[in-house]
Amino acid sequence: MTHDYKRNGTTTLFAALDLLRGKVIGDCHKRHRHQEFLKFLRRIDREFLGKRPLHLVIDNYGTHGTAEVKAWLKKHPRFVMHYVPTSCSWLNLIERWFAELTNKRIRRGSFLSVDDLTTAIEEFLSAWNENPKPFVWTATVDSILAKLARCRQNP
Repeated sequence: MTHDYKRNGTTTLFAALDLLRGKVIGDCHKRHRHQEFLKFLRRIDREFLGKRPLHLVIDNYGTHGTAEVKAWLKKHPRFVMHYVPTSCSWLNLIERWFAELTNKRIRRGSFLSVDDLTTAIEEFLSAWNENPKPFVWTATVDSILAKLARCRQNP
């Protein structure tokens, strides 16, 4: 950030990644409450018709575990929730797409309003989904465990 950086507001982006196709479903909201999260869950339910289970990998943010969300999920058993541990967001592949969004559209952008930022996100989403590409894990379990072992060694 430069010395004259000015923050012009924020938006909340809820996003879901279709692992097989690489398509991303995303919605920007002014707030990050259970009402917005439920609206996003309903959109996912509409986009993926049928009875096939939908596995959602999400963080432990308070909005995701409210009584209202739990009640909705109980009525929609095809939604299978997987909560990543704190500080392990890298386990959620949508985070890789967030990095694409950040590096290719947000980081060098100049947004004079939240509406400008939201428009940029929506344009990136649209462009991405014209030619979606699935993300593929390239690291093996052994290489990850070896890296963890190296990190645990004393200097």
